[in-house]
Amino acid sequence: MARAPLLQLSDISLTFGGNPVFDGLSLVIQPGDRVALVGRNGSGKSTLMKVMAGLVEPDRGIRVVSPGVSVGYMEQDPDLSGYATLGDFASAALGEGEGYKLAVVAEGLKFNPDMPVATASGGERRRAALAKLLAEAPELMLLDEPTNHLDIQAIEWLEAELLTTRTAFVLISHDRAFLRALTRATLWIDRGEIRRRESGFEGFEDWRETVWAEEDDARHKLDRKIKAEAKWAVEGISARRKRNQGRVRALADLRSERSSQIRRQGTAALDLDSGIVSGKKVIDAVGLVKAFGDKQIVKGLDLRVLRGDRVAFVGPNGVGKTTLLKMLTGEVQPDQGRVKLGTNLEIAVFDQTRAQLAPEASLWDNLTGDPMMRVSGASDQVMVRGVPKHVVAYLKDFLFDERQARAPVKSLSGGEKARLLLAKIMARPSNLLILDEPTNDLDVETLDLLQDILADYDGTVLLVSHDRDFIDRIATATVALEGQGRAMAFPGGWSDYAAQRGVAEAEAAVRGNAKPVPRRDDPVRPAASVSFTERKRLEDLPGVIERLETEVAKLVELLSTPDLFTREPMKFQKATQALTDRQAALQAAEAEWLDLADRV
Repeated sequence: MARAPLLQLSDISLTFGGNPVFDGLSLVIQPGDRVALVGRNGSGKSTLMKVMAGLVEPDRGIRVVSPGVSVGYMEQDPDLSGYATLGDFASAALGEGEGYKLAVVAEGLKFNPDMPVATASGGERRRAALAKLLAEAPELMLLDEPTNHLDIQAIEWLEAELLTTRTAFVLISHDRAFLRALTRATLWIDRGEIRRRESGFEGFEDWRETVWAEEDDARHKLDRKIKAEAKWAVEGISARRKRNQGRVRALADLRSERSSQIRRQGTAALDLDSGIVSGKKVIDAVGLVKAFGDKQIVKGLDLRVLRGDRVAFVGPNGVGKTTLLKMLTGEVQPDQGRVKLGTNLEIAVFDQTRAQLAPEASLWDNLTGDPMMRVSGASDQVMVRGVPKHVVAYLKDFLFDERQARAPVKSLSGGEKARLLLAKIMARPSNLLILDEPTNDLDVETLDLLQDILADYDGTVLLVSHDRDFIDRIATATVALEGQGRAMAFPGGWSDYAAQRGVAEAEAAVRGNAKPVPRRDDPVRPAASVSFTERKRLEDLPGVIERLETEVAKLVELLSTPDLFTREPMKFQKATQALTDRQAALQAAEAEWLDLADRV
């Protein structure tokens, strides 16, 4: 006997601000469903989930929940007013004697129920909302970006919980690995229409491309038919006007069908300019020690980052990944040790708090008010990689429409804020890119584009992320911060790190309480003999490199003089040749130093 559906939406229509979000949308969620809800940022995924939860009333249509079925929704911005602690909020609906359910979830999510609401961050509030939903265990769970603000160990705990649960769930997430592991069906929102496929996220992108190809083919055939009918209408209608009025009306219907088709949203025009070439040695950190009170961030860390490296930093929340990034870029000083930055560095930072965005200001003002993007004498222009561009045109490159330009940043979704921050950092050249949790809230298509441009980027990337798939696609090396000051470097991405340490060791290590694991030695190589002259050369090279760096910097400053070429062309030519020679000498000295240091 067929079981009744848990939830059914029929003919749902919803309009926000005069713009239709859905029109005639219908869907069914059955017992045991494990559904990925996918679509572009702004397509209405979160809104649809709120309709499913009964939190948003549609303009038209019916929502039916089967008798006895409870539906739980994980809010992205939960209202905690009236609660003293996060635990009070998360346990509010639990019965007497059910507090153990929250304790189990809190341990897995590394969520502190005793934390006062007044001091809780946005990420801690979201973890409280997730803990509340999991502890209550409704028959249908609606999960909106549950992995945001979780570290990899907590994500893997949540993944294991959802794999074994008998509860149905609908899941919105940007985390490909999470979606692939958990889902068995896919709901795709595209231009207000919803499609369902009885297969998990694994095959979604192939399915999407097939649907779009079929759509393009059908549109092409419709265009050809309209063209043929229009030609007939012009050339042959006069002789057969009365008996062919039906064909004329059919032509009007074809044109109406074509005009009503909604154009697919394009992809964001992401681009990175790596600017001038940095020195070969980008960061050289030796003996770094940093602690806050009893909490040790790093102890005796040595790290060398070369031009073109993509280094991912992983570890549990609060272990100090962001602090280490700030030490490596000179923003925070170590307690002991030194960090030497290479030459010609132009640094761009994507910070996880989006602190570079003024929430009360409009998108327009956030761009035109940036000193690095301002165009003198043109309040409606921004400087984009050295070329002035109208601010609305630049916003459109990142999929914002003209109406949003004057809206406050605080009205944007998480994904839209991430795109706006990308617009700011991509407007100017950079050869060292710092990405601190860049994947939070971005849709799959924008993540694909970001991965593509990073693959072609000539600069260096330092990355903090809890998205295992993103790390695997981007990183050439992974630094694992294991707690208590321990940090270990491995070649490759997350999967390589897990394989080299062993899956169990990797999971324990990111918990921050793993037993020390002996560091594997590099493959044994025959000892290279280093002569006295070479040792002396190794001692002298830092001074040579420093002198060449100073000369390069002075020549770059000279050549940046606006009228030098027209005023003194010979001097400009000689300075250009001298810069080329010094840069070549600098690269050779750096390569020689690296070779000798490795041999020693």
